[in-house]
Formats: sequence, C-alpha cells, structure tokens
Amino acid sequence: MTTPSVQRRSTAAAVALGFAAIVFDGYDLIVYGSAVPKLLEHQAWNLTPTQAGAIGSYALVGAIIGAVLTGPLTDLLGRRRLFIASLAWFSVMMLLSAFAPTPWWLGSFRFLAGLGFGGIPPTAVALVIEVAPAARRHFVNALMLCGFPVGGVLAAVTALVFLEPLGFRALFAFGALPLVTLVPLSLWLLPESPNFVRRARGVPRTPRQSGLRTLLTRRMLLALTLFVLTNFCSFLLVFGLNTWLPQLMRGAGYQLGSALAFLLVLNLGAVVGGLAGSALADRWGSRWIATTLFIAAVFSLGLIAVPLPTPVVFVLVFVAGAATTGNQVVIYGYVATHYSAGQRATALGVSTGVGRLGAVTGPVLGGALVAAGAGLSTNVGVFALVALIGAVACAAVPRSGGAPADAATGSPVAAEGVAA
Repeated sequence: MTTPSVQRRSTAAAVALGFAAIVFDGYDLIVYGSAVPKLLEHQAWNLTPTQAGAIGSYALVGAIIGAVLTGPLTDLLGRRRLFIASLAWFSVMMLLSAFAPTPWWLGSFRFLAGLGFGGIPPTAVALVIEVAPAARRHFVNALMLCGFPVGGVLAAVTALVFLEPLGFRALFAFGALPLVTLVPLSLWLLPESPNFVRRARGVPRTPRQSGLRTLLTRRMLLALTLFVLTNFCSFLLVFGLNTWLPQLMRGAGYQLGSALAFLLVLNLGAVVGGLAGSALADRWGSRWIATTLFIAAVFSLGLIAVPLPTPVVFVLVFVAGAATTGNQVVIYGYVATHYSAGQRATALGVSTGVGRLGAVTGPVLGGALVAAGAGLSTNVGVFALVALIGAVACAAVPRSGGAPADAATGSPVAAEGVAA
C-alpha cells in the first residue's frame, strides 16, 4: 500500500517534471514566431512571409496528430513511457530543426516535433491527475499546466537575448535542452500511474476501464464530441486572442507599448484564472466552473469593444485571459476527471487533439476579419460568440455513468457529476 509520504514524493516529482516539460512544450511551439524575422532575413533560403507562416503551422498540425495518437497509446503502454518518449522525441526534432539545411527540412522537422508537442499534455495531465490527492486534483494539475505561459515568456526572453547575436538556429537548439536534462531526470524520478501498475501486475480491467472502443459508444460518443467542441472553442480563443489582441488594440487607438501591455495582462489573467478556477473546480466541480468562465469570457470580450476608461479595459482584458487561456487549464481537468483511468488519456488525446484545430482556426479567423477591415468591435464580438458556443457545449456534456476506480486503490471515487 502506498504511504502518504511516498504519494507526496510521487506527486511532487510528477508535477515538477510535468511543469518543466510543459514549459518546453510551450517554448518550442511559441519560439518560432520570435525566429520569423531572422528566417525572413536568411538570404540563403529567401523565404516569403507566406512560406514562413506555412512552416509555422506544421508544428500545430503535428501536435494535433500527436495528441490523438498518443492518448490511446498512453492508456495501453503507460503514462511514464509515453511522457518520456514524447519528451525525447520533440527534443531530438528541435535539435534537428536547428541544423535544418533547407526550408523543406525545417518544416519537416517542425512537423515531426509537433507529434511530441501534442503527446506531452495528455500524458502529463493523466499522470498528475492519478497521483495527486483526490481533493486537490484540479489545482495540482493547474500548477503543472501553468508551465505553458511560462514557456511563452521563456521564448520571448531567449529571443530577446540570443536571436540577434546567434540567429534563429540557437533558439531551436535551446528547445532541445530537455534531452540532456528532463529526460534523464524523468527516467530516474518520474513515477508511473498506480492504476497502470496494478493493471501491469495482472489486475484485470473493469468493463468501464476500456479505451477508445468504449468512448465511441452512443452515450460516451456524445460526451466526447462535446468535449471536442469545448476544446475547439477554447483553443480558438486562446490562440486567436494571443495572436491578434495587440494589433486590434492598436487599431482601436492605443500606442504600441499599451497594446503589448494588454497581451501581458491577458496572460497574467490566464495564470490567475487557471489556478483559481481549478481550486474552485476541486470544490464545486469543473463542469460549472468551466461553463461560468466561458460566460465571463462572453461579457468581458463584449465590453472590451465599449469605449471605457483604459484602466477598466485592462481589467476586462485580465478577466478575458482568466476566462479563456485560464479556462483551458480547467477544461483539461474537466476531461481528465470525467473519465475512468483506463479511458482518461485516450479521451484527453482525442478531445484536445481534434480540438487543437481551433488553435489553427483562431489566428486564421482573426486575420481574415482584419483583412476584411473589421475593427475591434467585430473581432471581439465574433470571439464572444465562440465563447458562448463553448459554454453551451461545456454545460451539455452528459454526466458520466459511474464512479471511476481510484488510481491507487481501485476503490470508487467521486468523478465529475458522480457521487462517490
């Protein structure tokens, strides 16, 4: 039987290593945008902005495929193995990206790296949810997922310091650092899910613990479809706002410095929203917390378009960050706690993988609206509509059919919408 001290050490190791991996996951996905100016100046390649943009999208496409494929493999082979494999894979691909001889090779390596980027979140979330104390699963998971905005900050700082003197290759090479740091530490310290250990020792699965096949039955397919839609709306808001908010605020009359400050406030709100929302989800359940945050996004985004004093607009942007990027953290926990251990990573992989199409759609949608001459009011109005759709989908997810087995003991525990 697992002692409390052993469980605390396992939880601490899983959260710390998961956080660090998510930091580099965020860094490697975001750093490409910082490298674009030098890529366009690289005379040997003579890239156009359109070509550079296409290369940037390849990693997101790879992440979609990686999340969908890794989820079922994680339920089959274990969280620890797939986490380490995804971490090592994208590290190697980032190193190869740093030495890419042509744009074609750079795009190929970025796509392959995306397979690893997509694999990290479902494996890390599934593992942390299963080793964390039951009463604080959402909050502990949120602590780990806050690594993504930290990775964005790391990408910006690294580009600021190293891009000019060392060039874009140095930024990609830095993204390979987990290969010689986090991978060895994970091999040494990362625990395996207690539930997977029990299965590996011959404890049979219950019927409710089967993976993808069960998720495609009528009742569970409805839940999975709604989770895909929820994630699609959330990812669209996250990437759409992070891509276009500064430009939209400049178009509304703000100076560049203030426009960039809005982006900083948006991401500060994301951290606070993710932590606070997840703490509330541990107490009240993630269904209504996530739904409430979507509704808060509707109102905060709608009010941004109204002429208001600048301090009030900053507060609204902060709330919008908490209710969009912060809500994505809550949604990860919602999916993870809705399903039993044998279905968890598969459901996370499919719902977030397919949902990541929203990450591609958000920047494209914002760009199309800007190109059509739409101003701040129209853009935030469209984003508010997306948030409303997300709220409806989130609230409509049917309750799970029974209490999943506890990861460590196999005894029933409370799940989303289920009394223990």
